[in-house]
Amino acid sequence: MPESNGVGFFFTGFDKMTHLGFFFILSVLLFYGKIAYQHNFGFRTLTIFKIILINVLIGGGIELLQWKVFTYRSGEWWDFACDMLGCFMAVFSYVLLHKLNFNEKSN
Repeated sequence: MPESNGVGFFFTGFDKMTHLGFFFILSVLLFYGKIAYQHNFGFRTLTIFKIILINVLIGGGIELLQWKVFTYRSGEWWDFACDMLGCFMAVFSYVLLHKLNFNEKSN
């Protein structure tokens, strides 16, 4: 992404926020697919691990491609960190909503 001077739509940090948002949405859609496929809202640690692993592979792969393949892009650790932050935000939301749903049903 071209460097921005903070004027207009593209502000400083827009690229990082985009990474965070896309990986949050990706993770939420993966959780949604899991819930729809299993027809329940069951909490499984293995599912969370798989979704984190998928995000690590996609985020890491994108940054490696930007670093080694594309000459007009550069791979950055901060982009990868924002990818993982978006993923962990979705994991936290899933766990929080599961706990709220579980507590509501048990009362």
